Amino acid sequence: MGAPNPRLDRFFARDKPWRAEMQALRRVVLDGPVDEDLRWRQPCYRAHDGNIAILGAMKEGAFLSFLKGVLLPDPQGLLLAPGENSRSARMMKFTSVEQVETQAAAIRAFVDAAVQNEKDGRKITFAKDDLDWPPELEAALDDDPALRAAFEALTPGRRRGWLLHFSQPKQSKTVVARIQKAAPRILAGQGMHDR
Repeated sequence: MGAPNPRLDRFFARDKPWRAEMQALRRVVLDGPVDEDLRWRQPCYRAHDGNIAILGAMKEGAFLSFLKGVLLPDPQGLLLAPGENSRSARMMKFTSVEQVETQAAAIRAFVDAAVQNEKDGRKITFAKDDLDWPPELEAALDDDPALRAAFEALTPGRRRGWLLHFSQPKQSKTVVARIQKAAPRILAGQGMHDR
């Protein structure tokens, strides 16, 4: 059984939306053999030197996100992909304490499975990205060898984030503008969400 991290008591005591649901989720998750820490400004639960889950709140409710959620057995279909481009994380959303209590057994089972996955050293193997590179990006990389070298040196996740960002616009001029705006950050080795 995990112990609450006193450093996070203030986080859970703050008067903010979904506080009661977050507190209920904390109690359920800490029933498992996890350590509680603060990572990415969110409560993070760890086991066997790996991050297994984070708690947070959005407009729509509180959430519990399993970082390697695709590896978890989910016969009831309770885990959701956080976004259409999510490849590993899976999450559960809650809008009431009663919902947390009703699904407590399933949450505990997911936590136990995630802890076992870390203990076993299970990893997610990502297929090679199947994203199309916009022609505007190819042209920009051909015109600037330093930008190409920096883009290719990015981690696969950062590269994927930029590709998704550059592939969204319908108009070529918007793609070009995004690439131009992103170039200094790419040259600095940063991803879309790095600050």
